[in-house]
Amino acid sequence: MASDRCTCSLINPTDNFAPPKTFTFDGVYFINSTTESIYNEIASPLVEGVLEGYNGTVFAYGQTGCGKSFSMQGVEDPPSQRGIIPRAFEHIFEAISLVENIKYLILASYLEIYNEEIRDLLAMDHKKKLDLKESGDRGVYVNE
Repeated sequence: MASDRCTCSLINPTDNFAPPKTFTFDGVYFINSTTESIYNEIASPLVEGVLEGYNGTVFAYGQTGCGKSFSMQGVEDPPSQRGIIPRAFEHIFEAISLVENIKYLILASYLEIYNEEIRDLLAMDHKKKLDLKESGDRGVYVNE
């Protein structure tokens, strides 16, 4: 793994002739990282793109207990450990409060995929299972 180049290559130990599979990622964060630093490096530029009209996604992946929910939600105190979600909402609402004569529509979901079941944790019924669909014009999407 080359965290400075944001790549990870996997070699198949059972097939010496198979080419390595290489994956890219935005960053690596260690246990002493704050959600503030993660937000500033990864999510803030994404939110700026959202404010310009683009879609944005933050995808937290990992085994149970590795810190995905903490990174996304965080805690209120100390403020340096507020999560990506509250920081993003604050960023968005602060930015749109400064703009006059423009209406905004904000749609957000906080999807959890666990044991191949999808739920929106922001929905009124966050235990309701959702379906993953694919279409030619929309691509892959979650059917509500």
